[in-house]
Amino acid sequence: MRDELRMNVNQQPHMTSPYGQPQPGYQGYPQSGYGGGHMPVGYPAQYAPYNGPGTAYQQGPPQGYSPYASFPSKTLATNLASDLSSSPLNLGMRGPPTSGAPPVSGAQNYSQFGQGDVQNGPPPMGAPPQSRPPVSQSYTPGAGNLSGPQHPYVQQFGAPPVSMQQMTNQMASMQVGSTTPSPAGPGYAPPSVTQAPISAAYTPAAPPTFSPSTAAPTQPLPTEGVAQPPPQSYYGAPPPAQQPFPNPSAPFSTAGPTQPQAPPPVSQQSFPQAPPVSQTPFSTALPPGPTQSYGGPPPQAQPLFPRPQLPTSQPSAFPGGPPPTSTPSQLTGPMPPLPQPPVSQPSPYHSGPPLTPTGFLPQGGAPPMHPHPGMQGPPMASQGPPVAQANHIPPSQPGMPPGPPNAGMSGPPPQPGMQGYPPQQNGAFGQVRGPQPGYAGPYSGQPNYGAPPAASASAPSAPKRLDPDSIPSPHASDMPPVQKTRHRIDPDSIPSPIQVIEDDKANKGSEPFITGVRGQAPPLITTNFQVRDQGNASPRYIRCTAYNMPCSSDMAKQSQVPLAAVIKPLATLPPDETLPYLVDHGESGPIRCNRCKAYMCPFMQFIEGGRRFHCGFCSCVTEVPPHYFQHLDHTGKRVDCYDRPELSMGSYEFMATVDYCKNNKFPQPPAFIFLIDVSYNAVKSGMVGIVCQELKTLLDYLPRENPDVESNIRVGFITYNKVLHFYNVKASLAQPQMMVVSDVADMFVPLLDGFLVSVSESRVVIESLLDQIPEMFADTRETETVFGPVIQAGLEALKAADCAGKLFVFHSSLPIAEAPGKLKNREDKKLVGTDKEKSLFQPHVSFYNTLAKECVAQGCCVDLFLFPNQYVDVATLGVVPTSTGGSIYKYTYFQAATDQERFLNDLRRDVEKQMGFDAVMRVRTSTGIRATDFFGSFYMSNTTDVELAGLDCDKTVTVEFRHDDKLSEETGALMQCAVLYTSFNGQRRLRIHNMAVNCCSQLADLYRNCETDTIINFFAKYAYRSVLSSPTKNVRDSLLNQCAHILACYRKNCASPSSAGQLILPECMKLLPVYLNCILKSDVLQPGADVSLDDRAYLRQLVSSMDVAESHVFFYPRLLPLQNLDVESTSLPLAVRDSEERLSRGGVYLLENGLNLFLWVGVNAQQELLQNIFGTPAFSQIDPSMTSLPALNNPFSKRLREIIESFRTQRPRYMKLIVVKQEDKLEMIFKHFLVEDKSNNGGASYVDFLCHMHKEIRQLLS
Repeated sequence: MRDELRMNVNQQPHMTSPYGQPQPGYQGYPQSGYGGGHMPVGYPAQYAPYNGPGTAYQQGPPQGYSPYASFPSKTLATNLASDLSSSPLNLGMRGPPTSGAPPVSGAQNYSQFGQGDVQNGPPPMGAPPQSRPPVSQSYTPGAGNLSGPQHPYVQQFGAPPVSMQQMTNQMASMQVGSTTPSPAGPGYAPPSVTQAPISAAYTPAAPPTFSPSTAAPTQPLPTEGVAQPPPQSYYGAPPPAQQPFPNPSAPFSTAGPTQPQAPPPVSQQSFPQAPPVSQTPFSTALPPGPTQSYGGPPPQAQPLFPRPQLPTSQPSAFPGGPPPTSTPSQLTGPMPPLPQPPVSQPSPYHSGPPLTPTGFLPQGGAPPMHPHPGMQGPPMASQGPPVAQANHIPPSQPGMPPGPPNAGMSGPPPQPGMQGYPPQQNGAFGQVRGPQPGYAGPYSGQPNYGAPPAASASAPSAPKRLDPDSIPSPHASDMPPVQKTRHRIDPDSIPSPIQVIEDDKANKGSEPFITGVRGQAPPLITTNFQVRDQGNASPRYIRCTAYNMPCSSDMAKQSQVPLAAVIKPLATLPPDETLPYLVDHGESGPIRCNRCKAYMCPFMQFIEGGRRFHCGFCSCVTEVPPHYFQHLDHTGKRVDCYDRPELSMGSYEFMATVDYCKNNKFPQPPAFIFLIDVSYNAVKSGMVGIVCQELKTLLDYLPRENPDVESNIRVGFITYNKVLHFYNVKASLAQPQMMVVSDVADMFVPLLDGFLVSVSESRVVIESLLDQIPEMFADTRETETVFGPVIQAGLEALKAADCAGKLFVFHSSLPIAEAPGKLKNREDKKLVGTDKEKSLFQPHVSFYNTLAKECVAQGCCVDLFLFPNQYVDVATLGVVPTSTGGSIYKYTYFQAATDQERFLNDLRRDVEKQMGFDAVMRVRTSTGIRATDFFGSFYMSNTTDVELAGLDCDKTVTVEFRHDDKLSEETGALMQCAVLYTSFNGQRRLRIHNMAVNCCSQLADLYRNCETDTIINFFAKYAYRSVLSSPTKNVRDSLLNQCAHILACYRKNCASPSSAGQLILPECMKLLPVYLNCILKSDVLQPGADVSLDDRAYLRQLVSSMDVAESHVFFYPRLLPLQNLDVESTSLPLAVRDSEERLSRGGVYLLENGLNLFLWVGVNAQQELLQNIFGTPAFSQIDPSMTSLPALNNPFSKRLREIIESFRTQRPRYMKLIVVKQEDKLEMIFKHFLVEDKSNNGGASYVDFLCHMHKEIRQLLS
């Protein structure tokens, strides 16, 4: 019984790569227009494409064109069984991948029909049935025959490869890119507009490994008279070469300028055909056709588009192929003039700017961009769905099946130089296939060639249309419903995150998780479960990537599974779990090992009748102090074992003695200082007024140990623009006093007494001050601000008071005023994707690094609330918050009306949450491993101590472990995390978390006990830190490579032998590819054209201290179909996968990603549903600008608002609700989070990525 998942499809080699183009005459694709469906491994296709009358199409290959030089999205049809036994997913192809260029081939016979005989439409009734190829064919290199009659067919160029070497050479120059899903049906991509290289980053000349950004989506063509909305690229693609479409009526061509050439009559259109394939479970022969080859990477030196461009004078038989770098891609059909797109837009990680009268966001920042068909964002209302969405087919145009763009249009005639296709069965050109599981559509016994599916074998019927609700796609109302695509890989047969999450809930959600069993993996982070601490820390405090550590470093290197723990030392527990017990050993302090200084814990073994103990970490024997002595029972345990938390629990706290305090004296209670920017921007946005108003009530909720006792925390207030204003709010004053410090170069605090005060004593003066501040600065004209001196002022105040504390800085703009830490605008989009891109993530000046170090030494934590309207250099301003254990909150284009609720909720939670100050954390491990690397918001002055000026209940520290010796299976591996911190009431405490995991000498045991969500959390942090020192492309490649190594090692060492065409995934890692793909195409590693540098720096810093639950929903958002909500039940509707294909036009969906909530409303949503949610039955009357739902008196409305509220309480940041109407401008933002689809910044769809991952694994194994 093996814990793995297999997926089985005997796949023929994929045909070509989006990187290196095939040479002229390459036999890979059935190239319409010049000789047909030849297979790359020398299989003749069973049925040839019709080539038209010999004269019209036989000009030889058009130079520089491969109509399918793009990654077919759905690459194989699979049937998959996922269980603990072996159920393979076969994504394979034949022959070992090697490298080399494809050979030019010679003449080839292949066609069922002679030249000029090819049928369009169903075969005549009397025609003999054509035989089908067997489902699974054994492959013999050089074998040229498939079953089925072979008719002579004149092929114009090249011989088939006859040797294995030739075949592998052909496959070798192919490489996966992420391009459109094939709208054309069974895995055939339409002629795609492959994206021109824009800059080195996005399309490097010879990428050695997969880069999801290199290929680009084809666009659905605009229908006649439908205006193209501007490409509102919110999360769009790389910035296009700044060129408008040179010719609005030009054909969909990128091969070069073409000359007019009359299209042939419809009856003579050429389109490849190939044999239908019937399905059998687990082993489906891949229909011959243009699938993507998974050979090796292209040779390094090979240029991206090696083929010569078409000379202007030469007619092109079929426009398409990759555009030359200098030629902008062109759309087909009459194009209306493009409206000017909005330019710079905020990301959904912060609130959007006010909409202008046109409904677009205000412009500012980069120059206007024009859409580039290879890189456009998802289309708007009238434009149809983006083909970029995986699993999606473009909307049909009137009279046109969802085939290739520009196929058989009945509206505008095909443009000169463009051959129209006749309608094809299921929108496919080429291969007709047998029935697919889960897909509608009758197939009669014999193949149909390019005809609509026949209702019976005899009478051809109109093309079968599916109910539009079954595959929703935003398209213009006048377009016919969309037919369902047939995918090479059925998306339902690849591992589903939803299924895994639901299975885990069913299996592990009902009983408590008992931590006493060593090496037991906890339930998934998405499962609600209760924890009982019996000697190991709760998974709420520590989650490991592997609960079975390899015994040796060789084994760890071989598997490449990261060995790490994500530690959240002050995590909040649910109400039904007890907080860690506080143990007070009096003046003697906690009992520790003499050698390694580990604290007393369940891993210590008492010997000699209880007089000494043996350390589980370093094996040293230590005397037990007399006051701690206790006898042992017959099992060798102390008789008071269960009375002492430190002997029986995984997590507990010790009271620290004065020896654990700075300068050997107990600390003062901490202080909170509020520093408010009162420059013009801050006042005008309403921020100053809102902050002052809120603080009046918020000061009653300062954190405290005991809710009944007043908080010990003192508060102080500073306002600033170019100068700083300190306020004396001493209780004895009738009015607050203001003191101005204009010498910002040498910051000092002008008053000691009266700056930090107790709220209860000085309440009247404080409230008077908070009323006066907005009035004092209401008419300010000062636009410049300082930032460095502001933090220095807070730091100096804490130093003067000799206490730790927290600064709450409310800041609006780039600090350009003359002062230490002055910055200048360095936003340069041209650096994105280049080797210099890393400089954009690094702080601009070293001043803030030094300042951060001083803050940590004092225990001064900084939380930064940003309200920018343009670039503020978050990468630099964020240095102090992220080094001191603080947080950054960002509200771009802050508007009081729409963003106040979010900001105030964040502020309240930030002020009230539990935290420790002046903290030091150390992780000790048992002999054999050690903590080598740390990720998070902290500062380290040496290699072992993690120093945090502040540590709150949301912050995690991720620790990576390496072997320094062999581990033993008997003792396992132990780790102890100890955090020394000052509590709110000034107590010095030690929080201890202990964790024991198993060790294994068999790789299979390692792979059986991994935690994918934690691995992804670690990979994200590792990658996001790497962008500081490496180009993003290298970071993506190394991440991809490590993941492929992990899975290849499993395949090689743990899986039973099977066909190389199978993709075999370990059961507990079967979601690794889908989650990893989400990291690779995230905005930090692969930004769209309009993701600002500030957003990327913000997200990078945000993820660095996320826990596993946050990173899970951040990378794979939760999507709930509200039409399935049962108001009687307390349970949520079953989530659906993050793909546009899963959305129904008649539904309403709630998506959460930890930072935002989106409510997506389908155009055909039931009136009753809309009435219950919005109080209006009409879709058109829903106000998309609402940020909260109306409180309606019906059960549905109440239940939905409860769900939204519960989601918000689960997350550390308040999620603003954004209502997205289908076909509305905001929809592209929403689609950005449908992470299983191809993203418009070039990221691969899940299916494509899985195929690519399989290719990488095969390459490693060969």
